[in-house]
Amino acid sequence: QVQLVESGGGLVQAGGSLRLSCVASGSIFSIRNMGWYRQPPGKQRELVANMASFGSTNYADSVKGRFTISRDNTKNTVYLQMNSLKPEDTAVYYCQQVINRTTYWGQGTQVTVSS
Repeated sequence: QVQLVESGGGLVQAGGSLRLSCVASGSIFSIRNMGWYRQPPGKQRELVANMASFGSTNYADSVKGRFTISRDNTKNTVYLQMNSLKPEDTAVYYCQQVINRTTYWGQGTQVTVSS
């Protein structure tokens, strides 16, 4: 059984920073893509950023230049450094990892940015 556990969400003022972490545990033989999605209130889930196993990255236009995704393969962990946060970044953030050719999701962590 594979489990993803997220941490690092919270309440921050506009212009502030947060760092999200997502650790995978269980019977892990391979991890391909790692990524972060978010679901703003009343809206659909959307891609924030993802990273392939060989390091290439992809970002939503709305976060380019402000957010940075990174991964530590030795710890089965993916991070999302969020800088210059805006109220429109308020959402539940979900981690996604493709482990053993199966897609897993974290439970979600709330990020709230006040103006």
